[in-house]
Amino acid sequence: MPYIRPSQDGTALEVVLANGPALPIHPLWLRERSADPASLDVQTEQRLFNPSDVAVDTRITRIEQRSAEEFDITFSDGHSSAFSGVKILAELPDMGDDLPPPVAWSAAQAPPAATNWPACQTDAGCVAALHDYHLHGYIIIEQVPSRPGAVLEVGRRFGFPRETNFGMMFDVRSIPQANDLAYTSLPLDPHTDNPYRGPVPGIQLLHCLTNSTQGGLSTLVDGLAVTNALRTEAQDLFAVLTTTPVRFRYIDADTELVSTAPLIELDRTGKFVAIHYSPRLDFVPLLPPETLETFYAARRTLDRMLKSSAFERRFKLEDGHLMLFDNRRLLHGRTGFDASVGTRHLQGCYIDADGPSSLYRVLRRRLG
Repeated sequence: MPYIRPSQDGTALEVVLANGPALPIHPLWLRERSADPASLDVQTEQRLFNPSDVAVDTRITRIEQRSAEEFDITFSDGHSSAFSGVKILAELPDMGDDLPPPVAWSAAQAPPAATNWPACQTDAGCVAALHDYHLHGYIIIEQVPSRPGAVLEVGRRFGFPRETNFGMMFDVRSIPQANDLAYTSLPLDPHTDNPYRGPVPGIQLLHCLTNSTQGGLSTLVDGLAVTNALRTEAQDLFAVLTTTPVRFRYIDADTELVSTAPLIELDRTGKFVAIHYSPRLDFVPLLPPETLETFYAARRTLDRMLKSSAFERRFKLEDGHLMLFDNRRLLHGRTGFDASVGTRHLQGCYIDADGPSSLYRVLRRRLG
């Protein structure tokens, strides 16, 4: 377990790790994190000074260790402040986020991830639901009133609904002269929504008002699990999908949206960030034939995996059920249905990706 201690000469704090030498902490790094009331606003926790105004040659002149995890430090500019070893360790690059880490799932491992709307209106019930959401990328919320507009009530509980050209809320049902294939009775392969936007909507909510038709089963696929498998089984194809830019385009009478992204997005450390996949909308640039051959092979492999029964969870979204899912991680779709038999009517909305994460932190702080 890493811990913080003063250096032997008392001029620095250092991090002691399980393996390897102790790592000294830059004095300016500590000076910037002063929690002294003259340096940090108590209410907002925002700095009251510009750290670039502090001399780059700032040194530590005194360290007093009050306990195993508490230190009083004085700097060469005369400033003194208390520091917590726990808070310092929390900023190590490999300590991770304060959110539950994602757990990839296949069809056989797909969690029920179910809660209910009355529970989500309590702090404890909402924290439990958000915990599951961060683990699995989705939750199914039952007992949501089957009335128009209820999806926005749920959206506002978890974040801030985002208006698009489809409106603040949209109806998913078969209509004549649809401006999107979602508004037909056709089957939809696994896809992410709105990859043609910048930024892509982070989270989608779909609320079932009624579902009495034949067919129309909902599907969910964990893009994290699929891309992990692809990385393991075909690293060369995986690499192609993380580096080839793909253009996504949406057009109707009043809208034309275009954005470019790789099908699989990674951060600078190679960690999964998002999957951007909608085979009805993706167009690869005019690249050399040999480059396109490799890309097409990689995309075909990814597509087969996404549609595989090994990864796809298929279920009927019942009346009053709502699924909330990470549109950057999960792909959703549906089987085709007979629009002449019964009725299938969902309502949806989008909220930004950071809403549930913020709420999770706030509720945990409130609950202690």
